[in-house]
Amino acid sequence: MNGYVVTVERLIDAPAEAIFAIVADPGRHRDVDGSGAIQRAKADAPRRLALGSKFGMSMRVGIPYSMVSTVIEFEDNRRIAWQTRPPGLVGRIAAGRIWRYELEPVEGGTLVKESWDLSQDMQRWFLKMGPLPETTRKNMEKTLARIEELTAST
Repeated sequence: MNGYVVTVERLIDAPAEAIFAIVADPGRHRDVDGSGAIQRAKADAPRRLALGSKFGMSMRVGIPYSMVSTVIEFEDNRRIAWQTRPPGLVGRIAAGRIWRYELEPVEGGTLVKESWDLSQDMQRWFLKMGPLPETTRKNMEKTLARIEELTAST
């Protein structure tokens, strides 16, 4: 973990547009989630994210819960990041982690970087302790492998 950010990267033999189409569609997040926590996007989630988009996710890690995310960074086919919080009062006083994808076209495909950024999270000091950063890193590696599988035919 570098400061409060965990980043993994993978060269994927697919165009950035094909990869971005997946990560910018909340309905596809369950397909690529390496942690297995995402159950489904909420019914009102947009089909394609843009700067300022809000979307909810039904999650499960032992017990079911919900998260609401807001897209805070967006460069079409190159970069997208959303900040995630629980809904309601708890979300206003807790959480705030950022999930970010950066795509760079290179020879042989696209270099994809996924980051878990705790720098704005209210519990960053707690989340940085223990096994969570390493577990998250491993799950993000699985996510990038799933994205590669889904884009293999493009």
